[in-house]
Amino acid sequence: MEMAESKRIPTDGGPGLVQTPFADLSSDGLLPAPETLPTDIMPAPKSAKKHRGRVDILRVKAGRGGKTVTVVKNFVGIGLPEKEQLAKAMQRACGTGGTVKNGQIEIQGDKRAEVARILTEANFQPVFAGG
Repeated sequence: MEMAESKRIPTDGGPGLVQTPFADLSSDGLLPAPETLPTDIMPAPKSAKKHRGRVDILRVKAGRGGKTVTVVKNFVGIGLPEKEQLAKAMQRACGTGGTVKNGQIEIQGDKRAEVARILTEANFQPVFAGG
């Protein structure tokens, strides 16, 4: 029993740094920092973010036992991890379940408006397609 306790790592923060390479540095003789940066150095703010492409939002009922599902498809240049991240955000916003199947995001229920809002925030161009 005592052997297990001796292998524990202390979590109290331990002793402070004893030696630091910055201990002998001082700011004597340096100019004070400017209040704001000059405008010619600051980068210009980006007014509009680049659109990441068009995605289609469909409401599908066929082959699902009469249940309605919102399907988002035709993603270009986006990997599976990002699709799963978007699907989780959509599920949270809609308060429903969903999944990523065959490169498409499926959200339970007719949630086209909420899904379109999330895709717009992610800089996609959502288009309502189909019925």
